[in-house]
Amino acid sequence: MSRFKRAGKVDSLAGFKAEKTEATVPYGLLKAARKSGQLNLSGRGLTEVPQKVYRLNTDTPEEAQQDVSFGESDRWWEQTDLTKLLLSSNQLTQLSDDIRLLPGLTTLDLHDNQLSSLPSALGELQELQQLRLSHNQLRSLPVEVCTLKNLCSLTLKQNLLESLPEELGQLENLTELDLSNNHLNDLPSSLGRLICLQKLNLCYNKLSCLPDSLAQLTNVKLLDCSNNQLTDIPASLSEMLAMEQLYLRHNKLCLLPKLPAPVLKELYVGNNQIEQLDPEQLACLTAISLLELRDNKIKTLPEEITLLSTLTRLDLTNNDITTLPASLSLLPNLKVLLLEGNPLRGIRRDLLTKGTNELLKYLRGRIKEEPDGADEGPTALTLPSQATINVHHIKTLKFLVYSEKQALNIPDELFDAAADQLITTVNFSKNQLTAIPPRLLEFQSSVLDIDLGFNKLTCCSPEICNLRQLKHIDLRNNQLSNLPPEMKSLNKLCSIILNYNRFKSFPEVLYQMVSLETVLLGNNQVGVVDPCHLMRLTHLSTLDLSNNDLLNIPPELGLCTSLRCLSLEGNPFRTPRAAIVAKGTDAVLEYLRSRIPT
Repeated sequence: MSRFKRAGKVDSLAGFKAEKTEATVPYGLLKAARKSGQLNLSGRGLTEVPQKVYRLNTDTPEEAQQDVSFGESDRWWEQTDLTKLLLSSNQLTQLSDDIRLLPGLTTLDLHDNQLSSLPSALGELQELQQLRLSHNQLRSLPVEVCTLKNLCSLTLKQNLLESLPEELGQLENLTELDLSNNHLNDLPSSLGRLICLQKLNLCYNKLSCLPDSLAQLTNVKLLDCSNNQLTDIPASLSEMLAMEQLYLRHNKLCLLPKLPAPVLKELYVGNNQIEQLDPEQLACLTAISLLELRDNKIKTLPEEITLLSTLTRLDLTNNDITTLPASLSLLPNLKVLLLEGNPLRGIRRDLLTKGTNELLKYLRGRIKEEPDGADEGPTALTLPSQATINVHHIKTLKFLVYSEKQALNIPDELFDAAADQLITTVNFSKNQLTAIPPRLLEFQSSVLDIDLGFNKLTCCSPEICNLRQLKHIDLRNNQLSNLPPEMKSLNKLCSIILNYNRFKSFPEVLYQMVSLETVLLGNNQVGVVDPCHLMRLTHLSTLDLSNNDLLNIPPELGLCTSLRCLSLEGNPFRTPRAAIVAKGTDAVLEYLRSRIPT
């Protein structure tokens, strides 16, 4: 009988299972984790966390039980407590209470598993700063999680949450909270106590209203409430003065929210039921750069839209607009105007297909018929192509333009006419310039935006570093292969456009320009990017590296968590695969993070 037991199926199967669990977490990996404090078990097909992982800090390592001498690097008694545990992309259905045996954890990544509940012992991990729980099957969040006072980032995207505990407001150090793709009908009022919050993602839920307490989140820079059932936005949200990006796509809004957010740069309200734009609401958008109003029911554009002097992109696709105010062409920074799918009268269909520049040129031509500015002389409102100097642009808009002339240099008469003006915007694009005009320095105390695209610049003069107020510079379609190190003193520069040049690597000086939010480097020959240096750019939200020569994408690029838009298509790398790239920025960054070796 005993022989049968020894050879029986039960014993041998149990032994096989134990052996399989050991095989999925090699001893060498555990040994390395004792030294580094980091353990990456992502994508190993685990159905449960092996006990050896939970007991990594408490069990004596095998070396101590052997009669061997230790080298300098093998002194087990100097081991480090585990601080980072990555368990993403496995098949975990539960987490044991033994997780309390790892109290030193600062990062716990459990995203992309099959967890339907969490142990209360999670609340004992008081050092925890990052908790990633996206892509699971959680129906509720245990109250104990709300006691993690040091938690900075909590991601719960793509779960089955229908409500949240009121205690959520206790996480007062939280800077990022992602609750997207759940089944939330409402939000706890305590959400307003998360005063350190900078990113709040609520998209793809079932919210019909937002709590007034949201107004207390005065540090939130990005709020995404897309794909909900919102019919209006509480007026109290106007107190969220740090807001830079607001997403309200695919809701049931009938009015543009009145948001006097002084730094709001991007507002997305496409796919709603907005019928008219209130001039007062438009006037509040004093810093707006991108305004998306597509797929609504807007019939007319008020003249007040010309007050949006910082606007660079206006999307009015698929509305009911029949006429456009000619003054739209006076928006000094407007680069993209999208009007497809509107019943426009008086504008030829082929004109719409020619692009923004041609359309704005046509609208500027119509301004001549209007009587405004008669006292400024006959050149005040004439087309730039018909007048050497546009006095109206210079005096009223502080806009110095000499574009599409194919000129080898900018005439001194233009600079002379602007001598006493605080010029803010310069457009010298589409000429034959081989160097940056030195007289630009005359406006160094005022100029914010320079467009030198479509010229023949082969180098960028170090003198440019004197333009200390500069926020935007467009150098696309030139012959540049490097940038001067002196540019690092441009500490207000937010965006730089370098598409279609001759850069073979990411310009070194850009790594030092921490104010940058947008870097466009598409269609160059860039072969390498340093993610460690790129991480210094904590405000960088848009990075275009499309159509370059990148043979591999470093996994550490996934740690650049400020990125909202990363373009990598058209490069010769093999991973991430095209299918992952097509899913968008979040999917790419998540994939890259999962590939980081520990």
